[in-house]
Amino acid sequence: MELEHECRVLSIQSHVVRGYVGNKAATFPLQVLGFEVDTVNSVQFSNHTGYAHWKGQVLNSDELHELYEGLKLNKVNQYDYVLTVCDPVMGDKWNGEGSMYVPKDLLPVYRDKVVPVADIITPNQFEAELLTGRKIHTEKEALEVMDMLHAMGPETVVITSSDLQAPLGNDYLIALGSHRKTKADGTKMTQRIRVESPKVDAVFVGTGDLFAAMLLAWTHKHPNNLKVACEKTVSAMQHVLQRTIKSAKAQAGEGNKPNSAQLELRMVQSKKDIENPEIIVKATVL
Repeated sequence: MELEHECRVLSIQSHVVRGYVGNKAATFPLQVLGFEVDTVNSVQFSNHTGYAHWKGQVLNSDELHELYEGLKLNKVNQYDYVLTVCDPVMGDKWNGEGSMYVPKDLLPVYRDKVVPVADIITPNQFEAELLTGRKIHTEKEALEVMDMLHAMGPETVVITSSDLQAPLGNDYLIALGSHRKTKADGTKMTQRIRVESPKVDAVFVGTGDLFAAMLLAWTHKHPNNLKVACEKTVSAMQHVLQRTIKSAKAQAGEGNKPNSAQLELRMVQSKKDIENPEIIVKATVL
């Protein structure tokens, strides 16, 4: 009997005891989709920082290095993919104004060290602008920015959310994807897609981590079809978010705004949707 190649991912992200962000948001979907996942927890917090209180520890670079050293000594450090801050989580736009989540001096580290070794990056529009130093006002400019990001290293770039006007109207959010492969003869082939998904009226945490993990899985399963990979990822995402908002509203009670604990992603309850998502969001090939 021929052994099937197991696909192994090293995921270096944050960890929370309660809820779903970082490795907690990435591990379950990857395992459900058949991947072996080794996790390095860069921080360990009681819960995500959107709550009123949180406690925990942050791993420094020596401690991180020490963990990897242990894997190396046992010769178990061979990975098909490394999922690390593939979603740059550097900042976002609130009311049209960009603001950074992390100190400004980390920007060169992301740009010069993290992005070049990433297989897939999933920045939002603000992060894509920060990484390239270019502003995005049109779809054409967004595609040029994605070309610049490809030039830094990653084969797959998805701008997960943008301010661009969606053809379907204001109730939709635009994501843009680009996949660049170098063919055997050295020529480059680029696939580009646009995805419009319904806006959900709530602030969720961990969605970027979940998105990056599922996109990694589906691009692995559909290496030459970014359209299908993105449709499956975004559709699964919509299923998880709709289930989460429905559950959060029910817990909060009519007329009350759901709190952070109630808005934790309904991950386990969405196992079937993650594994085999019904396609409810279509991508357009550009």
